[in-house]
Amino acid sequence: MPMKLNVGDIVELRKTHPCGGNIFEIKRVGMDFRILCKKCDKQLWIDRPTLEKRIKKIVETKEEN
Repeated sequence: MPMKLNVGDIVELRKTHPCGGNIFEIKRVGMDFRILCKKCDKQLWIDRPTLEKRIKKIVETKEEN
């Protein structure tokens, strides 16, 4: 069963971005995710299975209405 992830959630990943940051904000959800590095503001596209494996913890959750 897929993880419950919403637009606006802040997640910490196991792998760091080349800039050194590992905190990302989810900008788009679906089969592919668009995530934003909070350190350098670079946007990345990543598929759901890869993202779910890399998530260390969910730092902040935005409730979906």
